[in-house]
Amino acid sequence: MVDRLANSEANTRRISIVENCFGAAGQPLTIPGRVLIGEGVLTKLCRKKPKARQFFLFNDILVYGNIVIQKKKYNKQHIIPLENVTIDSIQDEGDLRNGWLIKTPTKSFAVYAATATEKSEWMSHINKCVSDLLSKSGKTPSNEHAAVWVPDSEATVCMRCQKAKFTPVNRRHHCRKCGFVVCGPCSEKRFLLPSQASKPVRICDFCYDLLSTGEMSTCQPTRSDSYSQSPKSPLNDVSDDDDDDDSSD
Repeated sequence: MVDRLANSEANTRRISIVENCFGAAGQPLTIPGRVLIGEGVLTKLCRKKPKARQFFLFNDILVYGNIVIQKKKYNKQHIIPLENVTIDSIQDEGDLRNGWLIKTPTKSFAVYAATATEKSEWMSHINKCVSDLLSKSGKTPSNEHAAVWVPDSEATVCMRCQKAKFTPVNRRHHCRKCGFVVCGPCSEKRFLLPSQASKPVRICDFCYDLLSTGEMSTCQPTRSDSYSQSPKSPLNDVSDDDDDDDSSD
């Protein structure tokens, strides 16, 4: 069905509408063979609070952006190549339900659908697109992904030293390797993670020691469910600000 739609006028028109919704600030999305599979609003778990984002699933990329005017205007366009994507379901907890992880080498995050059916359809379509892409290219699924950042609201003290309390002066930082919320003294070092950036990025002392000795596989968070725990923030916040998890801290 995707092949039949690839060069259809209806598909070209739908993609053109998406391009226009992002305006001049967005990247062109129309290329030969690209098909718009579906779209919808998902709640993205950002650094400071969950936020509504508009998502568009194509047969080769996943695009999302901030909602300025529903169905008419979006900004802060993000484009994720599906070849590098893996997804994992996460358990319901509190107000955060029907969620899954979108993991890539450069960035990973949790999203939540309005219903279980919607979650199932999103995950099924994403997996099908990824599978088709890998089958055509002969590549293997990506086994490297960036850490999912623990939301600020889940840490009142540093997750490494367990002593430093966060205040307006003692700011929270995120380790780019494990995703933990850490204090400044516990994250003064930087390390080059080529999949995430072209220059060294902030990491915690624990991960730095492991990376420096080559024990990279043990540097992942031991608290694997940290991203699924429910912050005490509303789910209906709609903002055109930058994603909180894009912060340089």
